[in-house]
Amino acid sequence: MNTIINLLTTPMQTRVDVFDRIFLVFLGLGALVGIVVITYTLYNAYKYRDTGDAGDDEDLPSVGELPTGGKGGKKLFLSFGISAIIVISLVIWTYGMLLYVEDPADEGESAQEEALNVEVVGDGFAWSYEYENGVEPSNLRVPAGERVWVQVTSGDVWHAFGIPEQRVKADAIPGEYDETWFQADETGQYEIQCYELCGEYHTSMVSTLEVVEPDEFDQWMDEQLTMSFTMEDGNESRVTDGYELTLEHQETDFEETYTADEFENGSITIDELEHAGPYNVTVTPTDGQFEPIEETDVNSPTDDTFTLEMNATESNATESDANDGGEN
Repeated sequence: MNTIINLLTTPMQTRVDVFDRIFLVFLGLGALVGIVVITYTLYNAYKYRDTGDAGDDEDLPSVGELPTGGKGGKKLFLSFGISAIIVISLVIWTYGMLLYVEDPADEGESAQEEALNVEVVGDGFAWSYEYENGVEPSNLRVPAGERVWVQVTSGDVWHAFGIPEQRVKADAIPGEYDETWFQADETGQYEIQCYELCGEYHTSMVSTLEVVEPDEFDQWMDEQLTMSFTMEDGNESRVTDGYELTLEHQETDFEETYTADEFENGSITIDELEHAGPYNVTVTPTDGQFEPIEETDVNSPTDDTFTLEMNATESNATESDANDGGEN
């Protein structure tokens, strides 16, 4: 009972709050109306039951004759009036509740701007996710107690993205985006399903919503935006000078160069990134000792090791010095 009272009186935060409140109100009113109607029906059935005491001279209606009396139909109009008030009130109240589902932001705020935005794509009987910063996890991971705004689309046929325990459902239509939101307050794992018959493997088109504590989510997101690089020579020994590394994001204007002095024993960890890949990674020699290296489509998180090969001139010079030393 206390749970029901709390649900009806506490401020709404999630879609679960909205739809559970609507369900409880309709259930309560439906039960109340049902009790009144059944009680009144049983009362009249008992009151006007056939006791076998009716006399021949009693003024009874004949078959097919409309009944008269009833105080001018006041009871009938009263019952219709009360029913109309209840129905109209429910329609207005429910409409107001559903407006909150459409846009839960406070006045002057944009719900989408304040939320964690994720693009969801249904394709090949699987769901894929991409955050605003380009991170693409295998499962949808969100922080508990924070609003999540999803833009849902499809890469092949019609699907329907649904998280039943969070009261979420959105159509995934090729070439179009359907937007919705949710807020999960309790940590745990929740099943994501497809609710549109989409082909042979429709029933296997499932994924997982992982709800974690905000601190854990922030730590995980930082890990997704971390890149580590190590420089070695052909003998797998660390190289500590003679190069610089340049990171260039392919879709933004981010470009940063890191000199060998910023490496620690030939290794560097870059954790101030704002976007995941793809990146172009270029290792440029600063003294002409090594061959340049270019890598494209490098995504975070990554931990790559580059082998620096000496260029032909330096290699020949080294061999010449070695030969001269041998002759002496």
